[in-house]
Amino acid sequence: MTIRFNCPSCNELIAFADKHSGKRAHCANCGQKFIIPSEDKGKTKKIKPPKEIAEPLPGFYRAVFAESRRLFTKEENITGLVFIALAVCLKFFMAGRNYTITLTGEAMSIDLPIPIGHVLHVAAWGFLFWYYMKIIYSIAYEHEKLPDVIVGGFNGLVWLIVKSVYTFILILLVLELPYFVAALIANWMDFEWRLFEYVLMFAGLYFFPVAILNVAVGKDLTLLRPDYFVITILRAFWPYLVTAVLLGAAVALQIFAKQYSGQFSAAAIGGYLLLNLTVQVIALIAMCSIGLFFRHYSCLLPW
Repeated sequence: MTIRFNCPSCNELIAFADKHSGKRAHCANCGQKFIIPSEDKGKTKKIKPPKEIAEPLPGFYRAVFAESRRLFTKEENITGLVFIALAVCLKFFMAGRNYTITLTGEAMSIDLPIPIGHVLHVAAWGFLFWYYMKIIYSIAYEHEKLPDVIVGGFNGLVWLIVKSVYTFILILLVLELPYFVAALIANWMDFEWRLFEYVLMFAGLYFFPVAILNVAVGKDLTLLRPDYFVITILRAFWPYLVTAVLLGAAVALQIFAKQYSGQFSAAAIGGYLLLNLTVQVIALIAMCSIGLFFRHYSCLLPW
């Protein structure tokens, strides 16, 4: 006797001898697996394939510490490196160019600040932060070169700087919110818990690489969720620690990298400028490591 039935997936007509009743089979048309029914024109049951458990890609540490040097050796990356160097030089030499105009009247005089240096300093960091996120996205999706610098003219440049500065500030506010709340409570209660506040502050900074990753790759500010941060770190603690240490090293070095002052000697100017450029070398490796973290461990991310 022949048992005829329709595929539960594509509705293709299938026939088996009754001796195969209750056995597993698959549709020759669509590949759907099912259990052969016990009667003609009977309803069959789909067999769901076992859920595949993705595994992280190997080679993360080698990629970070050995292959990231290609960022500085490939000819196609020269344009991106030049733009980074120009941004560093702009903020280095222009950070102190702030002026004051005094408007004198009969009754009083007013000092009008012209913070050109501050504006250009923030603008340079805004450009760098935008480019950092572009690098993370590019490396995350296996583009082994620095992304092209396309800003869309002056208006486009101003917009991307404003947007990246806003994004940077928002990320910091989200990460440091527990610290700010604790500081306000301590001030309101006239109570000192400095150690606890420092723990909250540095914990927020420790989450910074995964926060940048979520925004740069996911391109969605709603991914700035504490549970996404914690789950990601717990699932890939040691590789994440590498990214955090690299970024922390760049930030720590930047603290000592002073900007230009007319009181510096020529040797001091050269030394501090070199230190600022060195910060960007470490920062580039850190951004590369964040992109590589996504490439190798995206299967562990909760989003």
